[in-house]
Amino acid sequence: QVQLEESGGGLVQPGGSLRVSCVASGNIFRILPMAWHRQAPGNQRELVAAITSAGVIYYADSVKGRFTISRDNGKNTVYLQMNSLKPEDTAVYYCAADVRVGLGYKYWGQGTQVIVAS
Repeated sequence: QVQLEESGGGLVQPGGSLRVSCVASGNIFRILPMAWHRQAPGNQRELVAAITSAGVIYYADSVKGRFTISRDNGKNTVYLQMNSLKPEDTAVYYCAADVRVGLGYKYWGQGTQVIVAS
């Protein structure tokens, strides 16, 4: 069982930056594929960025060039650095771990709210 806890959300002005973090429990973090998803009011949850245990990275087109996902296996932590934020980035951001083909991600955090507004 893996527990995930996000932090770092908040209110930021358009064009600003924010970093959200996700700490995982247990001692298998280094082998887990990790990801950030987000869900805005009235929208479906969408994949924002993902990183495998080998460091292979995926970004959604909507955040390419603005967001950076990274991981620190020594700290059991995955980060999402968000730059040049736009109002449409407003959402609850969820950390997820351990994706399985056809099944999606097995473990989810509770989410952290990010609001981009002036």
